[in-house]
Amino acid sequence: MVVFKFGGASVKSAEAVRNIVSILERYPEEIVVVVSAMGKTTNALERIIEHFVNREEEKLKGGYGELKKYHMEILGGLFPDKGNKAYVDIGDVFEELADRLAQEPTMNYDFDYDQIIGYGEMLSTKIIVHYLNSAGLKAKWVDVRKSLKTDNNFREGHIDWNVSTELVNKNYAFNGEKYLVTQGFLASNKNNQTVSLGREGSDYTAAIIAHMLRAESVTIWKDVPGVLNADPKYFDDTILLEKLSYLDAIELAYYGTSVIHPKTIKPLQNKNINLYVKSFVDPDAPGTLVGNLAYEKLVPSFIFKMDQVLIRISPHDFSFIAEDNLEIIYGILYKHGLKINLQQTSAVSFQVIVNNDKRKVRLVVDALEEHFKVSYETGLELVTIRYFDNETIERVMINKTLLLEQRGVQNIQLVVRDLGS
Repeated sequence: MVVFKFGGASVKSAEAVRNIVSILERYPEEIVVVVSAMGKTTNALERIIEHFVNREEEKLKGGYGELKKYHMEILGGLFPDKGNKAYVDIGDVFEELADRLAQEPTMNYDFDYDQIIGYGEMLSTKIIVHYLNSAGLKAKWVDVRKSLKTDNNFREGHIDWNVSTELVNKNYAFNGEKYLVTQGFLASNKNNQTVSLGREGSDYTAAIIAHMLRAESVTIWKDVPGVLNADPKYFDDTILLEKLSYLDAIELAYYGTSVIHPKTIKPLQNKNINLYVKSFVDPDAPGTLVGNLAYEKLVPSFIFKMDQVLIRISPHDFSFIAEDNLEIIYGILYKHGLKINLQQTSAVSFQVIVNNDKRKVRLVVDALEEHFKVSYETGLELVTIRYFDNETIERVMINKTLLLEQRGVQNIQLVVRDLGS
């Protein structure tokens, strides 16, 4: 048994869904198929959530309508017969979503977010399981929320491994089916309220299920040949990393490579399960193997995080940044769920680089200003180079001004501002 994960780009259209069948038919094994929301559905749902919370009724209605139109067009491309049961199932999901959006928002934004955001995965998996069965591939739909159990940390749930392992082994049993189709990114708490596992968390879901079922391997299907040493959006001459150790993979994921979710590696490494990153455009290409591998070093790898915010924090009285101050700072960042991408401390200042989540940044800055002097800069880039040398540093500093540098033995991180063309 193996686990496959298909992301939004791999299921963004009727043609893309048909391509999944051609991929699955290449493999003789039983497969747990973990699927993300289709295309940019999660982004669309995030906009719908903002309209819902702010009670922007016309925008909410428009966003809902566009979301439904997009999925119905995919359905139409897959099932010309409008009497197909898929239309009933998808109609039921949209009715449920409409009922949710008709309710009043609570005072807990993260709770409201999680109760709405998961409809993307509900829609994608129901469409795909219907299409697989219509194509002669015997498949069953499995609701991941009935198996993966978490705490109440909405938008970043922590898995209860003991309870979830028991439920996964019970609910993900093959009884004549070759394919079990389930959702990425989602889980639920003990009250059966939906809890998401963090943005882009479908890779993590695949790894969790593989760990609990002791799968032979996990394959993540992407629109790139595998793990590259840089994002093709920024570099023309990228290099495919054909093999990665668990350590290098988790380092690259932690620093922000978009191909692998940061939490994915640990559950696989703990059970020595290989991870393959392959192209759904060219499924016969070898891709990248991540596993218990050894080598001296890799070619330099470049990771770019755009739209970063540099927050500078210092005491009002010019006293040292000591443990008591750090406890306050970390507590505020944790409370508002704003993750640190880089941090640097001097005698009287503390600087952090974070993603530009405007709502969270505003809340954090307001809270910090109750205790410290605070300033911040936006529109920055964070560049991480693993296995760096002087040539690679010079390469990324063209037309940039350096604001902050942090250097280790194998990694260097540079906070820069683009000087423009």
